[in-house]
Amino acid sequence: MALSLFGGVYAGRRVLVTGHTGFKGSWLTLWLRQLGATVTGLALDPDTRPSHWTLLGFDEVADHRVDLRDAAAVRHVLDTQQPEIVFHLAAQPLVRRSYRAPADTFASNVTGLVNLLDAIRGCPSVRVLVNATTDKVYAEQDAPGGYIETDPLGGHDPYSASKACAELVTDSYRKSFFNAPDTPTRIASARAGNVIGGGDWAEDRLVPDLVREANAGHALRIRNPSAVRPWQHVLEPLSGYLRLAQMLWDDRRFAGAWNFGPRADGEISVGALAAQLSANWPALRIEHDAGVHPHEAAILRLNCDKARTQLAWQPVWNIATTLARTADWYRQFHASEKLQSADDLATYIDDAKHLGLAWTA
Repeated sequence: MALSLFGGVYAGRRVLVTGHTGFKGSWLTLWLRQLGATVTGLALDPDTRPSHWTLLGFDEVADHRVDLRDAAAVRHVLDTQQPEIVFHLAAQPLVRRSYRAPADTFASNVTGLVNLLDAIRGCPSVRVLVNATTDKVYAEQDAPGGYIETDPLGGHDPYSASKACAELVTDSYRKSFFNAPDTPTRIASARAGNVIGGGDWAEDRLVPDLVREANAGHALRIRNPSAVRPWQHVLEPLSGYLRLAQMLWDDRRFAGAWNFGPRADGEISVGALAAQLSANWPALRIEHDAGVHPHEAAILRLNCDKARTQLAWQPVWNIATTLARTADWYRQFHASEKLQSADDLATYIDDAKHLGLAWTA
């Protein structure tokens, strides 16, 4: 049954996932394997222990530990694997780390992307590239209805700015090298909101930090509790990426930029999210850290009307379900070291089918 999802486009298809050892990349690999794809991964070693990727134990995935900043190594992977679809998730993804290491952040997120795009130019097997960026690519401005894809790009911190640069690079390569009707490759970028879910142990992220402190018997001191973010389960943007690539496979008119964010109930403050998550797991306790911290945007909202109307995509889980599934994942893992990931994916797909979403047909 799962092979019929997304029109069956992934069954037997050669798919490259960059950043497969990371949080989102490991979940995407899990889903692609269920869809029957032959998956190749290109990434650095996981930078957390434990890591979701290691725990999943996918021996059948061609696992290339390659730095995107090494152009020759990137080209070698594409030349030998000849992928048909590429999902680019590899990045330095942390805002606060970008303040500590701005040069590395720009090198990974911009130069690494250029190396990948150049490798794709020389790899005629690639038909679709989806470049995953972030909601933080937008220049900060008053946008009560949420940022739309045509809003100005910007970025105060190095991470956000590097991802805005990545959007410009993607658009430039699309127009310069992949725009002719006889060019086989179609390129799109996907801008997703904050993702949560089981299997994330990254530093300076709210849910992993809460889990770590709870297991140590401590309260988490949170910064910027009033900052509003579009919170969503990790499977939500991944369904958007998969749907976007499916549509691009058949029609290059879907090239361009796309927002993938939660329902309105998912646009809540950091403090509210921490409090609601604590309601699902009483061991999670929070305190306000009133210290001085690097700048982060006060409000981020995404307008996803384009994806809803043109891709027939929409979120599946509300914030209550998202938080409950996330808390359950970590509770089960810490009680028995068993992964709930496959069960979460199966439940998500069933719930999407009950909504009658187009990609489940």
